[in-house]
Amino acid sequence: MTDLTIIIPVHNESGNIGALIREINSVLVSGPVYEILVVDDGSEDGSSNEAIDAGNNVRVLRHEKRTGKSRALVSGFHAANGKWIVTLDGDGQNDPADIIRLWPRIKTSEPVLFAGIRKRRNDGVIKLLTSKLANFVRKRLLKDDCRDAACGFKVLPAAFARTLPYFDNMHRFLPALSRRAGLVVVEVDVEDRPRLAGVSKYGFFDRAAVAFLDTVGVFWLIRRYSDPVAVVEMKSAGR
Repeated sequence: MTDLTIIIPVHNESGNIGALIREINSVLVSGPVYEILVVDDGSEDGSSNEAIDAGNNVRVLRHEKRTGKSRALVSGFHAANGKWIVTLDGDGQNDPADIIRLWPRIKTSEPVLFAGIRKRRNDGVIKLLTSKLANFVRKRLLKDDCRDAACGFKVLPAAFARTLPYFDNMHRFLPALSRRAGLVVVEVDVEDRPRLAGVSKYGFFDRAAVAFLDTVGVFWLIRRYSDPVAVVEMKSAGR
């Protein structure tokens, strides 16, 4: 049985994804049973081929056109074979060593979301400021105490991941959506490294201007949520 599916959404991450896959295979060589699932979200730079050529234990799903990180993650959630899902960014800024460090806690846990908190940010000034603004808006509206909701390192049960509602930028609200469903959110310190190649795919509009509308939508979703009702089927006695 596969313990972990490591989902890596990528868009034009040639120069990063191959090195990341080789590092994962090196770090997890004596750890849990895992698979690497790369979701190529309409890349035009050969990211899919680089991922396939990087080593064994790799599957690639490819979107024919770019649909966004959240859609890429949802595609991965529904294709995952592992009991647990780990999400990593394709730029190599998340450290795979954090997976093996966290694994003893993961394998003994009840259904929880482990949310990475970057110990040191390797972002530019604009990216850092807009991230702080988005976190401020989210905390005020959602009463969400997560300190770094946008961190790409998350660990969650695969069965739960497949129940998450999809909407654009859903990935930025995984802690709030998990609490909405009754899961405990556990924050864990993780490393944040400079990317090896390329540039960030997000600008000011992606990280700040859209944040308010997204947060309002999640606020409505949480307010409308009700706990599932147990359904018991009763049968009459057979002849």
